[in-house]
Amino acid sequence: MLLASGRSVAVAESCTGGLLAGAITGIPGASEYFLGGIVAYHDGSKTSLLGVPAKTLLAKGAVSRETALAMAEGALRRFGSDIAVAVTGVAGPGGGTRAKPVGTVWIAVASRGGGRFSHRHRFPGDRAEVRRATVRAALAAVARALEGAG
Repeated sequence: MLLASGRSVAVAESCTGGLLAGAITGIPGASEYFLGGIVAYHDGSKTSLLGVPAKTLLAKGAVSRETALAMAEGALRRFGSDIAVAVTGVAGPGGGTRAKPVGTVWIAVASRGGGRFSHRHRFPGDRAEVRRATVRAALAAVARALEGAG
């Protein structure tokens, strides 16, 4: 879809640790539309590399709508892509809380034209399953953005 539309994409990843970029670059010819990605696993990296405001991380947490959107917007700015997708979540097995149990993932998309959307997911399974499900959902979110339906 990206190749056919002539648009480019960049990624900002936390809980997937590069799996999303790997999935995209696993497709031959991805260099035609994939501009790059940032793995910002630590909160400090989210701030320094993607411009996520420290106050957002403090007030809302790394796994939040606000952080996911700021990550996507940061990737959009950093790479100058047409679309950027960001993922942040709790892959497990530890790290979950009552408010954000293991499997909670926020996926956000930002588009050069100003479109923004985000979705909260709750994926079942172990760490590997949560991470794979996150990659699939992030790619589906990019497809929705390309179709103009966030």
